[in-house]
Amino acid sequence: MARDYLNQPPNALRRDDRGVEDEAWMVNFLQNAAVGTLALSHDGQPFVNTNLFVYDADAHCIYTHTARVGRTRSVVEANPKACFSVMEMGRMLPAPEALEFSVEYAGVTCFGEVSIVEDGQAATDALQRLLDKYAPHLHPGDDYRPPVPQELVRTSVFRLDITSWSGKKKEVAADFPGAFWYSEQPVLASAAAQPTED
Repeated sequence: MARDYLNQPPNALRRDDRGVEDEAWMVNFLQNAAVGTLALSHDGQPFVNTNLFVYDADAHCIYTHTARVGRTRSVVEANPKACFSVMEMGRMLPAPEALEFSVEYAGVTCFGEVSIVEDGQAATDALQRLLDKYAPHLHPGDDYRPPVPQELVRTSVFRLDITSWSGKKKEVAADFPGAFWYSEQPVLASAAAQPTED
C-alpha cells in the first residue's frame, strides 16, 4: 500500500536508506554550504529566493537578507511558513539502463517559520555573521567598515527558526564503473576564468 505522503511530517524521507541521522553532519553541511534556497508560498503561488546565508548552530536558525522592500519580504509578512534547502552534487553514475542512471548527492532541508529581524543590533550581528562566513580573510575595522544599524533602512534580515530538518546523501565507492563529473559551463565570466587546482 502506498504511503500517505501528505499526512507525513514534512521532513519524512521516501528513501530511508538515504537519510542522514547524524546531526553533526547536517550542522557541518549548513555551516559550509555556499548557497541556499528559501521556499515560500502566498495564496497558492510558490516563490523561491536563492541567496547567501549563514547557519547559527547555537540558535538553530538560518539568517539571510534581501532589500528592505520586495517580494520576499512581502511574502514572509503574509505567510511565514517556509523551507530552506542546500545541496551538493557529486559524480554522475551511468548504468546499462537509462532508468538506473543516478548521481551522488548530499542535501539538507530545513522547515520552520521565517521572521523579519526588527531589532537593529540583532540584524547587524546577523549581517556580520554573513561577512564572517564569506570573507573570513577580511577583518571588520581593518579591511572594511562593518555594518551599522543605520544601513538597515535598505536591508531586510530574515531568520528561519528550524522546527524540523532532514539530511540525505548518496555516495558510492571511488571505483564505481564509469562514474564521471558533470561538465559545468559557467555563465559568469569570472567563474569561467577561475583557476583550477592541479
